[in-house]
Amino acid sequence: MTACVTQAAAQEAPKPPIVQLDSGRIQGSDDGTVRTYSGIRYAQPPVGELRWKNPVRVAPWRGVADATKPGRPCTQVDKGEQIGGEDCLFLDVTAPARSSRKRLPVMVWLYGGGFLDGYGSMYNARRMADQGEVIVVTPNYRLGAFGYLALPGLPGSGTFGLADQLEALKWVRRNAAAFGGDPGNVTLFGQSAGGISTCALLTSPATRGLIDKAVIQSGTCTLSFPTGTYLPIPDIPPLTPSPSLKASQDIGLAAARQLGCAAGKELECLRAKPVSELVKVNESFGNALAHGTPLLPLEPAQALRTGKFLRVPVISGGTKSEGTSFVAGAAQAGIPVTAENYPTLMKNAFGEQAGKVLREYPLTGFSSPGLAWATVSSDRAWACPTLEGDEAMAARTTVYAYEFADAKAPNVFELPSEFPLGAHHASDLPYLFDLDGRPWEGLMPEQWRLAEQMIGYWTSFAHTGKPQAAGAPAWPEFTPSGQSVLSLKPASQGGIGPADVRGQHRCGFWKELAG
Repeated sequence: MTACVTQAAAQEAPKPPIVQLDSGRIQGSDDGTVRTYSGIRYAQPPVGELRWKNPVRVAPWRGVADATKPGRPCTQVDKGEQIGGEDCLFLDVTAPARSSRKRLPVMVWLYGGGFLDGYGSMYNARRMADQGEVIVVTPNYRLGAFGYLALPGLPGSGTFGLADQLEALKWVRRNAAAFGGDPGNVTLFGQSAGGISTCALLTSPATRGLIDKAVIQSGTCTLSFPTGTYLPIPDIPPLTPSPSLKASQDIGLAAARQLGCAAGKELECLRAKPVSELVKVNESFGNALAHGTPLLPLEPAQALRTGKFLRVPVISGGTKSEGTSFVAGAAQAGIPVTAENYPTLMKNAFGEQAGKVLREYPLTGFSSPGLAWATVSSDRAWACPTLEGDEAMAARTTVYAYEFADAKAPNVFELPSEFPLGAHHASDLPYLFDLDGRPWEGLMPEQWRLAEQMIGYWTSFAHTGKPQAAGAPAWPEFTPSGQSVLSLKPASQGGIGPADVRGQHRCGFWKELAG
């Protein structure tokens, strides 16, 4: 009897599927809900002479490659430890296990992490693929010094990581059909650095023909950070998501000097350095996606404002309290915002206009100095620039704008905080993905309901270009004159409905201050 049951179970278990790619065959896994193909090489290893060169198309292989384990992350530092490596240009594919007669939309996810950390396999897309009937691709791309080094005379300077993302999109166009996907219906989506990359790619001439829709989460091209509003540190200069090529080259030359490289011999010297040496200057290359380059001829913010971007449907938004986790993280690192340094932060950020901002955001209006500065950051550096970017895009293409506003969103960075973090930066991610392969513990039933609705919006947009979700309100198009931003929050907090982003984040004040 036992032998018969065992034999029957073996017959019922789905066989690991073998897929024929343009470069060779791969064998993934099937758990009955989704099929996963992990660790697929999409470009040749960027090592040796290929370090700091644009990616080279993957070489064909013989036999059947194992695609059941994730590939190595790109070199980064995690909790003080170096992880990953240079041979990291892998991607994962997640597809519904049930067969479909029609080609499914493909969604390509770009992870965040300040261009310094993250990797595709962190983001398990099984809920999205199963519920939304989509194929989700999660590629790795080079980070830090390995992805964004710029030097005079070095082709590809400042955009190697962006070139990796483009190579992954080319791979998707060539291979989507092998997984049952539609190569003519590709949605690029990303969060934070991945959102910045997504927006930048909309402005790149090289993206034409590779994507059909885009979702930008907490990363529009028009983000800008006055001194101290990215992190409350006085000596951090103003930041934008995309510095000039000259500024990026200056960073590269300074890093080379720091590692003892002679003038005029920087590239040769750096190519000879082991990974362990280069990691020492990795932090210099966060948010260093260079413009004035072949891939980004214009600063992406300027391209957005002047209409020089790909006219595809876009979902764009962020979280309501983006700045809280950055302020709490700085406090944990020993750099708290206090009543004593609050005026100094104001002066460093806003100069002669600091008094006006202090009157608009007085300490007496907040439960703590940290929350006051986090609110300034959320409004000035995140929400209002996002609104500006949405307006620029909506003047020329279809835009659906949102704000993730769950005040009880999970503390994704596990940060101690003197004030509620609210819907902080990246707190929307557990609603879309199982981070590190596990559903987030502690979400309430109404939060899981919101997660289903968000996945519904995102994936229906991938199918048709119009976001819809069962049992959820209609999502109106965003227009510069009518606004129409959708607030995403659980039923106990009012549920999904209109958001007054302009009013709640005092965008009129900030616009007037900018003149």
